[in-house]
Amino acid sequence: MESESEMVAFPLLLTPIETNYRVCTIPYRFPSDNPKKATPTELQWIDVFLNSIPSFKKRAETDSTVPDAPLRAEKFAQRYGDILEDFKKDPESHGGPPDGVLLCRLRELILRELGFVDIFKKVKDEENAKAISLFKNVVQLNDAIEDEAKRLENLVKGIFAGNIFDLGSAELAEVFSRDGMSFSASCQNLNPRPWVIDDLDTFKVKWNKRTWKKVVIFVDNSGADIILGIFPFARELLRCGAQVVLAANDMPSINDVTYTELIEIIAKLKDENGQLMGVDTSNLLVANSGNDLPVIDLSRVSQVLAYLASDADLVILEGMGRGIETNLYAQFKCDSLKIGMVKHPEVAQFLGGRLYDCVFKYNEAVS
Repeated sequence: MESESEMVAFPLLLTPIETNYRVCTIPYRFPSDNPKKATPTELQWIDVFLNSIPSFKKRAETDSTVPDAPLRAEKFAQRYGDILEDFKKDPESHGGPPDGVLLCRLRELILRELGFVDIFKKVKDEENAKAISLFKNVVQLNDAIEDEAKRLENLVKGIFAGNIFDLGSAELAEVFSRDGMSFSASCQNLNPRPWVIDDLDTFKVKWNKRTWKKVVIFVDNSGADIILGIFPFARELLRCGAQVVLAANDMPSINDVTYTELIEIIAKLKDENGQLMGVDTSNLLVANSGNDLPVIDLSRVSQVLAYLASDADLVILEGMGRGIETNLYAQFKCDSLKIGMVKHPEVAQFLGGRLYDCVFKYNEAVS
């Protein structure tokens, strides 16, 4: 993780950031709320994080890189559970009041203090290998669609289908451990349009104009998400002549792909000519975002990413953590797209949609 002094604000956020940028989409409390009493929304979200503890504990118990893993996993569950219960009694404890960023950060801190660096490593590696074996087929199916608008829609649906591989959602972690997940079945079973936020038609019009020269994509999960969702989409952007910067986490968090893992994946996907299924990759860059959580605060990113992104004309935040639970209403000096699947009932309720609904929020540059 970069030191505090090395982190800077994402340069394309609308300024002044202090008045224009709010990280978390769902306000857990308002200024008029009693600071000493947990709000109904805080209680609801504390329970979401409490309910995720068993699946995290289960992953931690089987982490072969950590001595006494079962004992330490028990300590994690106890310690994190106690902090969450403390918030219910006193929202100002532990650096509160709590929001989505703080609740994620505390969970990661406790895991790391107990020696757990990457409890989802095994499942990430397995899912990456599976997705890499399917990559060629997914790209060929997309390339076979001659109608450009239909091909774009298919690529977008691929991002949603891939985004289901999210082990931060207690419900999906349960489904995954029981049944696994099929990318093609997920594509077929997406909620039909119109989605809860659906700006795809506006996006298609802009896409056809080929105005974007540089696109920054904040990526989300390993496996099908990055390999079968984001890479075919990024490849299409490269084919259209854009430069693409993929921004990935500095450190592991849940099953999110990290910067180093992303570099390894790209090396495996490229052919002997250094191409992605016939498309030149000299305009594909990978950046370390400086982030170490499944959500992201864009007022704090790495200097490298800030430098690479400064002249981008489209920013894409993909996934529920980065594009819906945080940053959904973030305003940018360039065009922006927030794209992801709604995997928490609480988020669906807030947005007035259904569970597993899709969010495709496209905004043109704010002048």
